[in-house]
Amino acid sequence: MSGGTFVGMPAFPRAAREAVGDTTLRANLRHATHTIRDKRARAVAELSDWDGLRAAGKDIKDHTLRHLDRYLVQLEESVVRAGGTVHWAADADEANRIVAELVKATGETEVVKVKSMATQEIGLNEALEAEGIRAYETDLAELIVQLGRDRPSHILVPAIHRNRGEIRDIFEKEMGSWGRPAPADLSDAPAELAEAARLHLREKFLRAKVGVSGANFMVAETGTMVVVESEGNGRMGLTLPETLISVVGIEKVVPTWRDLEVFLQTLPRSSTAERMNPYTSMWTGTTDAETADGPSTFHLVLLDNGRTDTLADEVGRQALRCIRCSACLNVCPVYERAGGHAYGSVYPGPIGAILSPQLRGTQSEIDASLPYASSLCGACYDVCPVAIDIPEVLVHLRERVVQGGEATRDGNRVTLKPAKGHAAERAAMRAAGLAFARPGALRAGQRLASRTRRFHPRTLPGPGQAWSATRELPKVPAEPFRDWWQRTNGGKDDGEGGK
Repeated sequence: MSGGTFVGMPAFPRAAREAVGDTTLRANLRHATHTIRDKRARAVAELSDWDGLRAAGKDIKDHTLRHLDRYLVQLEESVVRAGGTVHWAADADEANRIVAELVKATGETEVVKVKSMATQEIGLNEALEAEGIRAYETDLAELIVQLGRDRPSHILVPAIHRNRGEIRDIFEKEMGSWGRPAPADLSDAPAELAEAARLHLREKFLRAKVGVSGANFMVAETGTMVVVESEGNGRMGLTLPETLISVVGIEKVVPTWRDLEVFLQTLPRSSTAERMNPYTSMWTGTTDAETADGPSTFHLVLLDNGRTDTLADEVGRQALRCIRCSACLNVCPVYERAGGHAYGSVYPGPIGAILSPQLRGTQSEIDASLPYASSLCGACYDVCPVAIDIPEVLVHLRERVVQGGEATRDGNRVTLKPAKGHAAERAAMRAAGLAFARPGALRAGQRLASRTRRFHPRTLPGPGQAWSATRELPKVPAEPFRDWWQRTNGGKDDGEGGK
């Protein structure tokens, strides 16, 4: 993986076609997504003010993004005042270099990791391995992915594509090469799998001197980092190491402590369908290692990696509101059938289809195809706890792809470079524009289409077959509307009849 892209991944249509043919994968996905979505619906229904919380979350995020420069400076000042150190990383390479240098400075060659989308995005594990540093994932699902030499396929449940039997086989085969082996008589019972993982990870927690994490939120006024989770492994990774390094996207900042009130209600219900997360860990700066729990050295790496360019797009920037709840994945008919790997990114599903092409650009084949990985049904927008209009952004990004794919920024203005492809589509749109601007030509074309209707093909020729293979072409009426109107409206001309 490089820069958040799974190297060698084909465009979404080809990857999805292969995934749809995997019946085991489809069964795993269907069972998991339907279970999570049903539980979420019940949890949300408990709150009479859910719509108000959703609107409040949107407003807080939009306000923060409009004033992101001010709140990031305030955050840095607060973290430094509390005893931490702040590093700024423009891209994945710089972030990886900073983290590797910080780990090397401790003299350690191992780190324990708390589940983090940002570190997956930049390919931190691979970068540390290249520097002789081994990173151990401690989240249960991430552990399954790492041991299986696999890739995450879901934001909340990275191993959602695995069933219990597959997980047992991975533990039996791989745990021994990473540390404590799995029990010889391990079954696929969830309790036994969890206990095997607990014993395996406990050794790493007690030995590790350096921890690496992300954060769900950063509070600008106090410099507080917030991580929410369901297992407790995150809290172990945040409190036991002497040095903690947190890599966090710049969009995760919120202005005040009080703003957390909204998100600590909407995030757990939208993600794990819980009223609150079993473990909500918050830390501000450092502690005296001899007298208190927690790291004595704290480093915060603020990650840009395409976020500033995304922020400049007035339509696309709403993707930066995302709080990584994964609710949109669990209701998406495309994700349910194709799975997360087909998206070629650590951000799968509807949110990945709009976030990845903005963070990475739409020049690659996979990123140019992601805005089309949707039926535009709108279910993702309906469940989003911060009201990201994902269908709107998808259409916006499709326009960018058609027009050439590359956006340039001049101050607050975003423009698209001249198109390089889609010549047939552009020619068709120009022809349509010319016809609609000339009523006589439009009328002649409509009459010609009606008189030749029996010769029309049922599917589009050439490249159009991919579109019409699953859609019926509309039948041309026997009589154009203009002629019908003139015939039934007393012979009035088009000018009068159209008024």
